[in-house]
Amino acid sequence: MSDRQTIDFVGEQAVPAGELLRRFDSLDPISPADLEGLWRGRGVPSGHPLDGVLENLGWFGKRFRADGRADALLFEFEPRHLTPIEAGAIPLGLALRLASWGRTRMARNLFYHLRKPLRARGPTAGLQFRECRGVTTAAMIYDRQPITDYFRRIDGDKVLGLMSVRDDPRHYFFVLTREG
Repeated sequence: MSDRQTIDFVGEQAVPAGELLRRFDSLDPISPADLEGLWRGRGVPSGHPLDGVLENLGWFGKRFRADGRADALLFEFEPRHLTPIEAGAIPLGLALRLASWGRTRMARNLFYHLRKPLRARGPTAGLQFRECRGVTTAAMIYDRQPITDYFRRIDGDKVLGLMSVRDDPRHYFFVLTREG
């Protein structure tokens, strides 16, 4: 089975981060233009503190615009209604330290009630080419957080993402699937 196929079968069971890095490295780069559109996301469990947190909070995915700007964090608080969240309003260090709390029902309820004050007023990140692990590929750089998401192509409608936080050696992995 190829790496492209095994990524599709990653489920609830954690895959060691080293193995995910190997799979990420085996995939082809993608250009920012190829990411234009709406993408549904899901985390790939790897032992990262954020594993399961975004899904618990109602994360939908990302939207990439033709002008190279992006809605970095889209949430679906109500069916078929997407809300972009301003990542810069979230205290990243605290979120990483309290990540286990982020998987609770209480966190989900609180985040739901904070959706309006956290709503982004426009795109919150930009797409460009960046080098990651020796390969130049599409990367999304957050405007107000020290975060870069790097992307590699699984197939025409799926990409593997690697989230990197400046000065943190851990990586959060996720798969994006293009929406209709």
